[in-house]
Amino acid sequence: MLSIDHVVFPVWDVRASLEFYGRTLGLPLIGAIDGDDWGGKRWLMLMFGLSDARELVLVALRGARRPADDLPADTRHYAFGVDSREQQAAWRDRLSAAAVDHWEEDHGDQHSLYFADPNGVILEITTPPTRAGDVDDSDAWNRARAWIESNAAVTA
Repeated sequence: MLSIDHVVFPVWDVRASLEFYGRTLGLPLIGAIDGDDWGGKRWLMLMFGLSDARELVLVALRGARRPADDLPADTRHYAFGVDSREQQAAWRDRLSAAAVDHWEEDHGDQHSLYFADPNGVILEITTPPTRAGDVDDSDAWNRARAWIESNAAVTA
Protein backbone atom coordinates (compact mmCIF):
# COMPACT_ATOMS: atom_id res chain seq x y z
CA MET A 1 0.00 0.00 0.00
CA LEU A 2 1.24 3.51 -0.78
CA SER A 3 1.74 6.31 1.71
CA ILE A 4 1.92 10.00 0.97
CA ASP A 5 5.48 11.30 1.01
CA HIS A 6 4.74 14.93 0.16
CA VAL A 7 1.97 17.05 -1.32
CA VAL A 8 2.74 19.83 -3.81
CA PHE A 9 0.43 22.62 -4.91
CA PRO A 10 0.80 26.02 -6.55
CA VAL A 11 0.42 29.35 -4.75
CA TRP A 12 0.05 32.85 -6.16
CA ASP A 13 0.69 35.04 -3.13
CA VAL A 14 4.11 33.82 -1.96
CA ARG A 15 4.61 36.42 0.78
CA ALA A 16 1.21 35.70 2.37
CA SER A 17 1.72 31.93 1.93
CA LEU A 18 5.10 32.00 3.67
CA GLU A 19 3.60 33.92 6.58
CA PHE A 20 0.44 31.77 6.74
CA TYR A 21 2.09 28.35 6.66
CA GLY A 22 5.17 29.36 8.66
CA ARG A 23 3.68 31.67 11.25
CA THR A 24 -0.09 31.13 11.40
CA LEU A 25 0.05 27.33 11.11
CA GLY A 26 3.49 27.11 12.72
CA LEU A 27 4.93 24.65 10.20
CA PRO A 28 8.73 24.60 10.05
CA LEU A 29 10.17 25.86 6.76
CA ILE A 30 12.66 23.07 6.06
CA GLY A 31 13.76 24.13 2.60
CA ALA A 32 13.46 26.73 -0.14
CA ILE A 33 14.86 26.30 -3.63
CA ASP A 34 14.40 28.33 -6.78
CA GLY A 35 15.18 28.15 -10.45
CA ASP A 36 14.82 29.86 -13.78
CA ASP A 37 12.82 27.46 -15.91
CA TRP A 38 9.83 25.38 -14.86
CA GLY A 39 7.59 25.42 -17.89
CA GLY A 40 9.35 28.63 -18.98
CA LYS A 41 8.75 30.40 -15.67
CA ARG A 42 11.01 31.40 -12.78
CA TRP A 43 9.99 29.41 -9.71
CA LEU A 44 10.30 29.13 -5.96
CA MET A 45 9.56 25.96 -3.99
CA LEU A 46 8.89 26.19 -0.23
CA MET A 47 9.06 22.94 1.74
CA PHE A 48 7.30 22.80 5.11
CA GLY A 49 7.66 19.93 7.55
CA LEU A 50 4.72 17.84 8.73
CA SER A 51 4.55 15.05 11.27
CA ASP A 52 5.85 11.60 10.34
CA ALA A 53 8.62 13.26 8.27
CA ARG A 54 6.14 14.23 5.53
CA GLU A 55 6.29 17.49 3.57
CA LEU A 56 3.89 20.12 2.30
CA VAL A 57 5.44 21.84 -0.71
CA LEU A 58 4.26 25.17 -2.14
CA VAL A 59 5.33 26.20 -5.64
CA ALA A 60 5.23 29.76 -6.95
CA LEU A 61 5.65 30.24 -10.70
CA ARG A 62 6.36 33.83 -11.72
CA GLY A 63 3.64 35.08 -14.05
CA ALA A 64 1.43 32.00 -13.67
CA ARG A 65 -2.28 32.73 -13.68
CA ARG A 66 -4.69 31.23 -11.21
CA PRO A 67 -6.87 28.69 -13.06
CA ALA A 68 -10.55 29.48 -13.35
CA ASP A 69 -13.10 26.77 -12.72
CA ASP A 70 -16.67 26.42 -11.55
CA LEU A 71 -16.05 23.76 -8.89
CA PRO A 72 -17.17 24.27 -5.31
CA ALA A 73 -14.19 25.62 -3.32
CA ASP A 74 -13.89 22.56 -1.09
CA THR A 75 -13.91 20.06 -3.96
CA ARG A 76 -10.13 20.43 -3.91
CA HIS A 77 -8.75 20.47 -0.40
CA TYR A 78 -5.96 19.08 1.73
CA ALA A 79 -6.79 17.42 5.03
CA PHE A 80 -4.64 17.13 8.13
CA GLY A 81 -5.53 14.86 11.03
CA VAL A 82 -5.28 15.43 14.77
CA ASP A 83 -5.83 12.79 17.43
CA SER A 84 -8.40 14.54 19.63
CA ARG A 85 -11.14 17.14 19.85
CA GLU A 86 -8.91 19.02 22.28
CA GLN A 87 -6.16 19.31 19.67
CA GLN A 88 -8.72 20.39 17.11
CA ALA A 89 -10.06 23.02 19.53
CA ALA A 90 -6.53 24.38 19.95
CA TRP A 91 -6.33 24.74 16.16
CA ARG A 92 -9.72 26.47 16.12
CA ASP A 93 -8.43 28.92 18.74
CA ARG A 94 -5.20 29.49 16.78
CA LEU A 95 -7.12 30.23 13.58
CA SER A 96 -9.50 32.55 15.40
CA ALA A 97 -6.60 34.42 17.02
CA ALA A 98 -5.09 34.92 13.55
CA ALA A 99 -8.48 36.11 12.19
CA VAL A 100 -8.69 33.18 9.75
CA ASP A 101 -12.29 32.50 8.76
CA HIS A 102 -13.25 28.87 9.25
CA TRP A 103 -16.25 26.57 9.37
CA GLU A 104 -16.97 23.16 10.87
CA GLU A 105 -18.74 20.06 9.65
CA ASP A 106 -19.63 16.73 11.22
CA HIS A 107 -18.99 13.68 9.03
CA GLY A 108 -20.41 10.88 11.12
CA ASP A 109 -17.41 9.53 13.02
CA GLN A 110 -15.25 12.54 12.16
CA HIS A 111 -15.48 16.26 12.89
CA SER A 112 -13.72 18.69 10.54
CA LEU A 113 -12.55 22.27 10.66
CA TYR A 114 -12.18 23.94 7.23
CA PHE A 115 -10.43 27.17 6.23
CA ALA A 116 -8.73 28.78 3.23
CA ASP A 117 -5.10 29.77 2.87
CA PRO A 118 -4.23 33.18 1.30
CA ASN A 119 -4.49 31.63 -2.18
CA GLY A 120 -7.97 30.20 -1.68
CA VAL A 121 -6.65 26.66 -1.13
CA ILE A 122 -9.02 24.89 1.25
CA LEU A 123 -7.43 23.09 4.20
CA GLU A 124 -9.11 20.75 6.67
CA ILE A 125 -8.19 19.59 10.16
CA THR A 126 -10.14 16.46 11.02
CA THR A 127 -10.44 14.28 14.09
CA PRO A 128 -10.03 11.43 14.54
CA PRO A 129 -7.57 10.96 11.67
CA THR A 130 -8.67 8.69 8.87
CA ARG A 131 -7.32 5.16 9.20
CA ALA A 132 -7.70 3.70 5.74
CA GLY A 133 -7.62 -0.04 5.33
CA ASP A 134 -5.88 -1.99 2.62
CA VAL A 135 -8.73 -4.27 1.53
CA ASP A 136 -10.78 -3.49 -1.57
CA ASP A 137 -14.46 -2.91 -0.83
CA SER A 138 -16.53 -4.68 -3.51
CA ASP A 139 -19.58 -2.55 -2.63
CA ALA A 140 -17.52 0.59 -3.23
CA TRP A 141 -16.44 -0.73 -6.65
CA ASN A 142 -20.08 -1.50 -7.50
CA ARG A 143 -21.29 1.97 -6.38
CA ALA A 144 -18.55 3.66 -8.41
CA ARG A 145 -19.33 1.64 -11.52
CA ALA A 146 -23.08 2.29 -11.16
CA TRP A 147 -22.49 6.04 -10.84
CA ILE A 148 -20.20 6.03 -13.88
CA GLU A 149 -22.78 4.17 -15.96
CA SER A 150 -25.67 6.42 -14.95
CA ASN A 151 -23.69 9.67 -15.30
CA ALA A 152 -21.34 8.91 -18.20
CA ALA A 153 -23.17 11.20 -20.61
CA VAL A 154 -22.93 14.23 -18.29
CA THR A 155 -19.34 13.82 -17.03
CA ALA A 156 -17.53 13.54 -20.35
